[in-house]
Amino acid sequence: MLSPAGLRLRSDLLQAIRLFFLKRGYIEVDTPLRLPALIPESHLIPFASEGAFLHTSPELCMKRLLANGCDRIFQICHCFRKEERGRLHQAEFTMLEWYHKGWDYFDLMRQCEELIVQVAQSLPSCAGLVEGNGLRWGDALVKLAPPWERLTVAEAFQRYADVAVTKAVRTGSFDEILVTEVEPNLGVDRPVFLYDYPAEQGASLARRKRENPAVAERFELYIAGVELANGFSELVDPLEQRQRFQREIENVHRAGRTAEMPEKLLAELSQVGETAGIALGVDRLCMLLMGHTDIAQTVPLFFEEL
Repeated sequence: MLSPAGLRLRSDLLQAIRLFFLKRGYIEVDTPLRLPALIPESHLIPFASEGAFLHTSPELCMKRLLANGCDRIFQICHCFRKEERGRLHQAEFTMLEWYHKGWDYFDLMRQCEELIVQVAQSLPSCAGLVEGNGLRWGDALVKLAPPWERLTVAEAFQRYADVAVTKAVRTGSFDEILVTEVEPNLGVDRPVFLYDYPAEQGASLARRKRENPAVAERFELYIAGVELANGFSELVDPLEQRQRFQREIENVHRAGRTAEMPEKLLAELSQVGETAGIALGVDRLCMLLMGHTDIAQTVPLFFEEL
């Protein structure tokens, strides 16, 4: 349970995030948590809710708002993912998600960097922050001063792993090597954007890179080895998106779960236009700023206390 001082810091963090986006002309939106159908993602297990589901992210609803005329929106909301519990995971957690029409993933990297730097500067009393625009988390001392490092997945595997990324994908060992050999080295001295994922690992909603279709325009932000945000240039071709969703649905069915095609999203997807979107874990950001090592220490009450 958070102390009153911890609750104040968390509240200040949320307000600093809101102020950042409102000053830049974003609309804060508040979409439903309970949906009749979700975006099919085989690696996420949703909670059932009386014939519906608690959302795993607000992406589906936010994209429908983009298709209906919004051009820059953000949301801070609770999300729910079953069977997720650990030092960096909670089954119920707080997500910041935002979208900007006319941008690509490089634009989002720049803005994400700007957001976190400004938020940290507005919260000087956080225990994880040190003088000189730095952050201490565990044994890592991370310099937050921009520019942050941009590192392709291929470069990261070449630098930190014993195998090339192409071979890791081909042998089915990509995820294991990323987690065990690459991620612990990311963002230890300064934050790093890991980008240009192999298309097979690029997330089903990211578009392929036009000049190199073998990779997807996706990035993840790491600070002190912690994955903090996931963003990409959005795939807005409804035919290709349907094909990807179909593969995800087949994987879900093979796992013995149910999923269906989000037809209303697909019907409106072409109206979204070129857009970039990103999701950032608010609890993890709070954890880093406070200097804690478990996100349960950053939420007002976690499930086991109820």
